[in-house]
Amino acid sequence: MNFKEVINSNKQNIKNIIRLITKEDNEDLEQEVYLKIWKNSDKYKEQGSIKSWISSITRNASLDYLKSAYHKVSQTSTSDEFVLASIKDKKTTPESNIVSLERQKTIVKAINRLKPKFKEVIIMCEINGYSYEECAQRLKCPVGTIKSRLYNAKKELAIELQDLL
Repeated sequence: MNFKEVINSNKQNIKNIIRLITKEDNEDLEQEVYLKIWKNSDKYKEQGSIKSWISSITRNASLDYLKSAYHKVSQTSTSDEFVLASIKDKKTTPESNIVSLERQKTIVKAINRLKPKFKEVIIMCEINGYSYEECAQRLKCPVGTIKSRLYNAKKELAIELQDLL
């Protein structure tokens, strides 16, 4: 197992899972995941996808972090920065829920209106978290083509969704 290659091809997926579970970008947790992958690389059995194995390690490490004493202590910190960052509007009104739902529907409709080649790249890279290389392998085209399609798809979406920005 080429550790550097495995990390590079799964880096974005690891970040996305950590962000999804912990609701924050956490480089320390990311490093912990890399360390666990490295330490347990001899335990990986090539029966399943390496991506799913790494995803499981990342998910478990993220859940462990949420249960950890360190996380709980940092959550009860009273530094000004933390207090300001943790203040959220607890009032979700039916109107704000409807606006949010309508916004999501508008974005989905805009993605669905994209050319099929642009749509599949946006879904794979931005929604599913695949790297450019993984996308290129799955779609059997060069990485440069993936980057170009993604750029053009984002450009079209920005025009289409300029009212939401």
